[in-house]
Amino acid sequence: MSRIGNNPVAIPEGVTVTVDNSTITVKGKLGELSQNFDTVEIKVEDGNILVTRSADTKDQKAKHGLYRSLVNNMVEGVSKGWKKELELVGVGYRASNQGNILDLALGFSHNIVLSVAPEVKVETVSDKGKNPKVILTSFDKQLVGQVAAKIRGFRPPEPYKGKGIKFVGEILRRKAGKSA
Repeated sequence: MSRIGNNPVAIPEGVTVTVDNSTITVKGKLGELSQNFDTVEIKVEDGNILVTRSADTKDQKAKHGLYRSLVNNMVEGVSKGWKKELELVGVGYRASNQGNILDLALGFSHNIVLSVAPEVKVETVSDKGKNPKVILTSFDKQLVGQVAAKIRGFRPPEPYKGKGIKFVGEILRRKAGKSA
């Protein structure tokens, strides 16, 4: 039995959930998300979303917990939203934004200009004496994670000095330098 899949997903105030054939749509104050599903059954009962499976095949067991997690992320996203923070560690590393266009100076010969999806809100914070931060917020967890991974991929943190783009709170595995 899937421990995650058996837990019901509570529907908060102001969120509407509709299930049509093999598509679930979740609407809230921050936006609307929909997800296709197969091999499992999704029902809305008494302010909760229940995900059940009809058999115990390996495929259905795997998708039982998966779809419950996806539905939970959708419900939480349209009610509270998701947030990722990236920190630019390095001398001369800067970030600025004009709406949803992010401009990154990462030590290359040219700045990197990235146009971010309209569903993701971009904010840059540059305090004196602290590393610049890029804050991404959206109602779609998958989209926020994908944009954050793309930004981090421009200059991943290196293991010797720790320079690069890292998630706030990420613990880097550091290496010792040359031994004399």
